[in-house]
Amino acid sequence: MTPDAKVPNPGLLHLLVPKYQTARARALAGERGRAARWVLLGVFGVLFWAFIFGVVYRLLKYFRGVQEIGPLLAGKLLGLILVGFFSILLLSNVITALSSFFLARDLDLLVAAPVDWLKLYGAKLFETLVHSSWMVVLMAIPLFAAYGVVYGGGPFFPLIVIGLLVPFLTVPAAIGSAVTLLLVNIFPARRTRDILSVIAILTAGGIVLLFRLVRPERFARPEGFRSLVDFITLLRTPTSPLLPSEWVQRATMAWLTYKTDLLPWYLLWSTAAAAVVLGALLHWRLYPQGFSKAQESAERWARGNRMRRIAERMLAPLGVLRRELVLKELRLFFRDTTQWSQLLLLAVLVVVYVFNIKFLPLKGDGMTFFLRNVVPFLNLVLAGFVLASIAARFIFPGVSLEGRTLWLLRSSPMSVRDLLWSKFWVGTLPLLVLALVIVGVTNYLLQVSTFMFLVSVVTIAAMTLALAGLALGFGTLFPQFETENAAQIPTSFGGLLFMMASIAVIGGVVVLEARPVYGYLSARAFGSSSDVTEMVIGFGLAGLLCLASTLVPIRIASRRLQTIER
Repeated sequence: MTPDAKVPNPGLLHLLVPKYQTARARALAGERGRAARWVLLGVFGVLFWAFIFGVVYRLLKYFRGVQEIGPLLAGKLLGLILVGFFSILLLSNVITALSSFFLARDLDLLVAAPVDWLKLYGAKLFETLVHSSWMVVLMAIPLFAAYGVVYGGGPFFPLIVIGLLVPFLTVPAAIGSAVTLLLVNIFPARRTRDILSVIAILTAGGIVLLFRLVRPERFARPEGFRSLVDFITLLRTPTSPLLPSEWVQRATMAWLTYKTDLLPWYLLWSTAAAAVVLGALLHWRLYPQGFSKAQESAERWARGNRMRRIAERMLAPLGVLRRELVLKELRLFFRDTTQWSQLLLLAVLVVVYVFNIKFLPLKGDGMTFFLRNVVPFLNLVLAGFVLASIAARFIFPGVSLEGRTLWLLRSSPMSVRDLLWSKFWVGTLPLLVLALVIVGVTNYLLQVSTFMFLVSVVTIAAMTLALAGLALGFGTLFPQFETENAAQIPTSFGGLLFMMASIAVIGGVVVLEARPVYGYLSARAFGSSSDVTEMVIGFGLAGLLCLASTLVPIRIASRRLQTIER
């Protein structure tokens, strides 16, 4: 190269173009049935948005009808939701940044190329932000739409929301990337996956501490305050004055109540800019060493002989083929620390869920036998959502994680049916245990009747089998064999369809069982007899729905897997 030759210096957009082209190629690929998929996704997406919008709209309409404290209640609700969003974003960015900055396949080319370090940081930060924040954005759209409609946000309200969400999403992305960078410089990236489990526990513990300090259940029982002044004072107190969630809430409510408050805007954008600048400085100073450590090979341990022998004895009745398939699934699961380390976070979140059930105001003067038993029935909906999320993370990617080794399984004399059912039971049994624990413990804390306890346990067991079958079926119909990160598989098109189908099944089961449960509780409350025929029909149809949701997707998945070339 001559001294006067110009050194290539690609811009930030040039670094992002390959990601855009890849996503565009997948979206425009002439795959059979793709148009129908997008139509189906659009329909389910609109229904999902409509549901969230309807719930928040009804709640805000009630708040607005309350004089003086209505806007305070609406602002407090928005602040609590945004605190949850910020906690999820912080943890999600820490996990996503590990793949984006250190383990992505394009890094070998980008790091070796004449790319300015600041532009590389900007491109990877933007990639991390998109992958970790898109779900929160989808949830925020109907939320802010309801606030804008109820309080008359006006035509410029969407611009206000965009101006608030951009720094709100940027702060946790910059902080999460910086935390990951520090961890990789302390530990090799292949071992940092294990450290993330500790971060998950600490983050979840912080969420628990935050919500216990806020004590949101107090707002459901204002009679517990000594006077109305104390209650209003609590509503005026910031939920989390040092977090961006509080600044977004203040700026949003200031616009909706026609007040001028520029301080939250200044705090949001200055904090986002400072976080990006500090993150860029850390990237400039520490990224070369961290990327070098990320290339170190992972340690291999030859262990587990005793556990293998125990597992082989326990699984001996299944036969050699099914036993080895189950053992293969277990080895693959525990070999990938991004998979099993999230179980620790899951355990903490379940504890949070059960712990907060204890604080429901179910022992007041207005709580009758009927209401105390209806709440546990509605608890099935929340438990179903939790189980669907877990199934999307651990069961849905099962076939995709086979990757390029799927040809070996297809070339063997093993039947596809055995492969799918081994994946089904390995993922379903732990999920079933978790479901029974959640429902059993919460029903014990709520002191429900024997009838509701049995209905809840049987329903959640059938619902778990249905959700697992749907997860495996949709995961096989929409595989992602070339993915760089297992955490991105549930966020694909198939993952969205699975979550929407899961919501439909959960809603269908609850609707079918609602009438017989209401009839039985009404009969108990008023001393009359319940309709046995109604109960048989309701529970029978709910059982058939769960059975069909379990078997039909797996049968379709088996046919789909058989069509894949050997």
